[in-house]
Amino acid sequence: MTGIVVSDASPLHYLILVGAVDYLPRLFEQVIIPSAVAAELTRPNTPPLVSRWTSQPPSWLKIVRPQAVDRSLNLDAGETEAISLALELGVDSILIDERKGRLVAAQRGLLLIGTIALLERFAREGWIDFDQTIAHLRAAKFRLNERLVTEAKKRLEDARP
Repeated sequence: MTGIVVSDASPLHYLILVGAVDYLPRLFEQVIIPSAVAAELTRPNTPPLVSRWTSQPPSWLKIVRPQAVDRSLNLDAGETEAISLALELGVDSILIDERKGRLVAAQRGLLLIGTIALLERFAREGWIDFDQTIAHLRAAKFRLNERLVTEAKKRLEDARP
């Protein structure tokens, strides 16, 4: 994974909460979020850690307002703008977790990367402890798909020398 990726709010939100967001620039030169995602990440009910991080973003995060937003996607504002922006910029991949958003993004030819897939990659590289980080995700109220976690753990175990 290299180059540029567009992100929806959920992956960034939870990567910030579990202390793993700083590994993203090891995989991507730049992460782009649309303005609606930046707004979601700084809402009053957002955890302060997430709001502060988004308000003072690192150099590898860029906030971009899409020129055209496809409202027919029938998703929330962040997902709609993220998918619209990825298509507008010709970016191949999108960081997105929500099932309906993933379906719409896939239908438009985008490669989907979810939080669990990112954590699996981070663990494979030796940057994080997968089980410990999954425990932190649970504590942060992330809606885990247990099948995805089990499959990721198996791949990580199979990859061990």
